[in-house]
Amino acid sequence: MVDLGHAALGAWSGGRFMHYGQELSEDELVELLRPEGRLRTIVTADVYGTGEGDRLVARAIEGERRSDVRIVGAVGHDFVDGERRGAKGFPRFTDPALRGEDGYADYLRRATEASLERCGTDRFDLLMLHNPDRIGYTSEVVWDAMQVLKDDGLADAIGIAPGPANGFTLDILNCLERFGDRIDWAMVILGPLEPWPGRLVLEACEQHEVQVLTRVVDYGGIFWGDLRADTPMGDQDHRRYRPDGWVQRGLKIVDQVAAIGKARGLTPMQTAAQWALAQPAVSCVVPTLIQELPGSLDVAPKPIGGKKLELAALPAEIRLAPTEIERITHLGDNSGSMALKGASPVFEGDEQPDAWAIGTPELQAARRWGIDPDQQLVKTTA
Repeated sequence: MVDLGHAALGAWSGGRFMHYGQELSEDELVELLRPEGRLRTIVTADVYGTGEGDRLVARAIEGERRSDVRIVGAVGHDFVDGERRGAKGFPRFTDPALRGEDGYADYLRRATEASLERCGTDRFDLLMLHNPDRIGYTSEVVWDAMQVLKDDGLADAIGIAPGPANGFTLDILNCLERFGDRIDWAMVILGPLEPWPGRLVLEACEQHEVQVLTRVVDYGGIFWGDLRADTPMGDQDHRRYRPDGWVQRGLKIVDQVAAIGKARGLTPMQTAAQWALAQPAVSCVVPTLIQELPGSLDVAPKPIGGKKLELAALPAEIRLAPTEIERITHLGDNSGSMALKGASPVFEGDEQPDAWAIGTPELQAARRWGIDPDQQLVKTTA
């Protein structure tokens, strides 16, 4: 079993690829991603900067013994043969306009080998299928090819990384039921202010012995303590895709959550991370490190290097009591707060790369896991 530690660094941090906050220089991002203390795992994806993210990871681990670091890679967006589609990014490799299923295995091997070369390593500790479309969740050809990459030593473990938005609940459940015998890890959006819908898949992950990495545990940066209602966000800041009012909602709740953690000697960010680590199947948290831009209020943004040190100091043992975890879950409940991606009961029109109608397999998975899509997977708030 691959051990990624209880906290990891994400190459999407630092504003270069998702444009969160201030964009760091290459050298600054390399320093941010450099393994330090208990932070020995870096998560990257080949599409970040169309390979630039991988190359910065190689620089960050330079001089480290390979056995002392863990590299998580992700492939799935074809930026070689595909053309970027504006804010929607590059197409998935399973796009029928690019290739049929007879080309899936070749693509996955080429993309993985290229990513490994850029990262300066001969294997990934974990290789994930990145932001799959419906075909990626359901194709036996895709998962056979992922298994072959593991069997051939290009990865010690394989997994799935849904996204980039919230949703894909029934798709994950169906995928685990079909291919859970070969899937080792899943990376889902999950945090104390965003428990829905991610928590709906955790029982299945636990049953299929799939370990979970959680991202966005910081809730867009609110748990770092320096995001305010007037904090500037650039036109390309990835957080602009969040539902309206999310900052105001978070600020109303975060102090109550932080007070629970403070009594246990935890910072707000560490409290959020410990809540996530206490959930079923969750083994590792990967928050986003953001250098916020200064706003008009007299609150100076925290140095991003200090945030890394705070993450490195995250206790591995859970200090929160079960009653406190339950209280935080209740405070942060976001059920019905947004439209979800993936298989949806309200989807209409032609299938999209990140949204489609619910099919029979997804409905069957919903029944087996006690989920009512019409009640639990729809937006219910204004």
